Amino acid sequence: MDRIVRLDSRQEAVLQAIAERFIAQHKGDPVKALKEMIVLNGHLQERLDALGAPKRAAR
Repeated sequence: MDRIVRLDSRQEAVLQAIAERFIAQHKGDPVKALKEMIVLNGHLQERLDALGAPKRAAR
């Protein structure tokens, strides 16, 4: 993790609502939702790495 993100109370409330919806989509199982989040983050990281790879090679 490169930096710490601070949220105000409005942002925190929005994040909480999104988290609750995400857990609800996984039948109320927070562990199942967390596993899915880890998989999604892995896919996103792979895409970011692929986008950044040519730039690193050019240096």
